[in-house]
Amino acid sequence: MKLLTWTNIRLLLMIFVVIFLFSFTSHRNAMRKIAKTEVVFVGENSLFLKPETVNKLLIEKNQDLKTINKDGLDLNKLEKTVSSHPMVHKADVFVSVDGVLKAVVEQKQPLGRVFEETGSFYLDYEGNKMPLSDNFAARVPLVSGEITAVKKEKLAEVLRNIAEDDFLKKNIIGVQILSNGSMVMANRNYDYQIDFGRTINIERKFKNYKAFFQKAVSDSTLEKYRRINLKFTKQVVCIK
Repeated sequence: MKLLTWTNIRLLLMIFVVIFLFSFTSHRNAMRKIAKTEVVFVGENSLFLKPETVNKLLIEKNQDLKTINKDGLDLNKLEKTVSSHPMVHKADVFVSVDGVLKAVVEQKQPLGRVFEETGSFYLDYEGNKMPLSDNFAARVPLVSGEITAVKKEKLAEVLRNIAEDDFLKKNIIGVQILSNGSMVMANRNYDYQIDFGRTINIERKFKNYKAFFQKAVSDSTLEKYRRINLKFTKQVVCIK
């Protein structure tokens, strides 16, 4: 009985020591000062923002981070601030065990560049507006015409198909939107006009265009055409 009691006492003491050490470590970690900030860009599109820009967002309301305890930072608020930047797709803000305030940032991906009377801007992966960058100009198709005649989701789908296909990405340099919602596209190396039509059967139309292009290259007939009509999904109509 005495042995059992002593064993229980030792067990309780061990639990108490563990709790004490955990509390002490947690308190010490919370009181740790912020040593520095670090910005990490992830993904393929990491050219539009500089680390300095993100750093300004992190320290805007905390002018001297080195005087602030780790526990005194509102990381959720900082993360929302960084994520709200018009060139940021998403961000993760946290403090490492050694006191470094880190921001892991994924930038938005521009798919097209719009020119309007009021100015110019990019369209991102979801079809939303994205401002131009002073640091880098993306090589994306130029989008012009009646932008509002097409739903942004459908326009984004067309631009995504171009961006995610190596052939289309190299060849399609312009997308003009007509008032009825039809699209006319321009090729980088040839003067013919691509009548894409409305934003339906998008993948099928691009497959047809690629098949036509491959056949026309083998026949050496590309330079003979003025218009390539993709409106009919079962055939490509070419006008010389």
